[in-house]
Formats: sequence, C-alpha cells, structure tokens
Amino acid sequence: METYHILVVEDDKDIRDGIEIYLKNQGYVVFKAENGKKGLEIVETETIHLAIIDIMMPIMDGITMMMKVREQYDFPVIMLSAKSEEVDKIMGLNMGADDYVTKPFTTLELLARVNSHLRRYAKYLNAVNEKQSENVYIIGGLELHEESVEVFVDGAPVKLTATEFKILQLLMKNAGRVFSAEEIYERIWNEKAVNTDTIMVHIRKIREKIEINPKNPKYLKVVWGVGYKIEKQQIFK
Repeated sequence: METYHILVVEDDKDIRDGIEIYLKNQGYVVFKAENGKKGLEIVETETIHLAIIDIMMPIMDGITMMMKVREQYDFPVIMLSAKSEEVDKIMGLNMGADDYVTKPFTTLELLARVNSHLRRYAKYLNAVNEKQSENVYIIGGLELHEESVEVFVDGAPVKLTATEFKILQLLMKNAGRVFSAEEIYERIWNEKAVNTDTIMVHIRKIREKIEINPKNPKYLKVVWGVGYKIEKQQIFK
C-alpha cells in the first residue's frame, strides 16, 4: 500500500486545516469533515485507513460517530479530547477507538501516533490479504486464525479491531505467560510505553467480546500487580 487515506473530523476549522497541512507534508491523502455526520458520509464513499476524530462536535459528536464506524470498519481511530473530557475519552476507547490525543497537542505527537497506528494496520491488512500457511491457535472454545485474521468463540465469529486482534494474538501465542501492560504496549506499538491506559481499556473490550461472563473470565485473566495472560487450557484439535 503506497498512499494512506486519513480522515480528519474536527469542528474547529483552524485545527482541521492545520492537521491537514502536516499530514499532506508526510505524503498522506487527507479527507476533512466538520462533524460526525459528514465524517460518516466520507467513510462510506472513500477508502479510509485511519481517522482522527474530535469528541465534542455539533450535529453528531465523535463518540456517536465512533460507534457507527465500528459497526462496519476496523481501521485505527485516534480521538481528540480536551482535558475536561476525561470521561468522554474513556468512553471513546470503550467504543473501539485505538488511541487518544489530548488538546492542546504538538504536531509531532499526533504524527507519531498516526505513523505508529498505520504501521500496525498495514501489517494487519497484509495478514488479511496475503496467502500464507494457516496458523490457528485454539484454547478451549477460543480460536484465533492468523491467516484470515478471525476469532471464534464456541464456533461463533467475534469481530475485533486491529488493535484488539494483535493483543489477543500476542497473549494466545504465549498462553500461560503473564505480560505487563507496558510490555503489551511495546510489543503492539513497537515503541516505548508512554501511557498504558489504552491497554486496560482494550483488555476490557476483548473480554466483553470473548467471555461469556467478563466479570468472571474463563480465558483472559488479570494477574494482580503483574499483568494479563490467556489461561493455558487443554487444546482441542
């Protein structure tokens, strides 16, 4: 994939245009929208590889747009939030956002996040599109197919975001081993952990999707004070 398409959804025209300038300088194709409704229209008509979405917007806010995007699309989403929007920020992560940047932010910070998520998403797309030997990891009723990038629980398909799939893949390939939030972050993002809040939220979302009772998990366990692991169980062929 040579050129990435990035969608910027932000009601402040100065911020929207400023982000566009820096992204275009990096060689990205940029689409812009001033609210979630316009943003969704672009998602439905263009191929988008990453979206930067502000939380507070008129007509349709970023959280609502995020929910609608995740009904059909798995490209990375970076939320923009003011410091006063802490609750909304966590809600955005819960709805499927991959990351967040707090205003005011530096251009270098945003570009670093964009580049990091696009590198990871490119690997995810390659795994979907390339034909390679099938690697299937099965633990009890939980199945992860590396080639087709699919997850099943008791035979039923489970839809994960690219980030969620990578985290589950790491844990299942190393079943029984405990990973700290920092190590998961560094393995998935390929950079030093600066904020592990996103890992906690992603773990919670994965649990909600693969566990019958997320409060009493069968597969994805917390080792208090240490980290997370996929319980090593009998493998059924």
